[in-house]
Amino acid sequence: MDTINYLRLHFTTAVDDEWSLTVRYPKADLTAAQVQTCMNAIINSGAFATAPMAIAGADIYQRTVTEFDFS
Repeated sequence: MDTINYLRLHFTTAVDDEWSLTVRYPKADLTAAQVQTCMNAIINSGAFATAPMAIAGADIYQRTVTEFDFS
């Protein structure tokens, strides 16, 4: 069994669509200020065709994977 942490960043676009980005292995001591700085950098980067325009929220979640043993 393997548990992995993810940081999910939620944005809105110019046409009010939801836009999100999920990243594995966020730092354990990540702060809201660090997340906000990162999200603002993504907004200002211009790197995406459908650009995120505003911060909608963020969360950290865990996913646990249990593999079956067929031996």
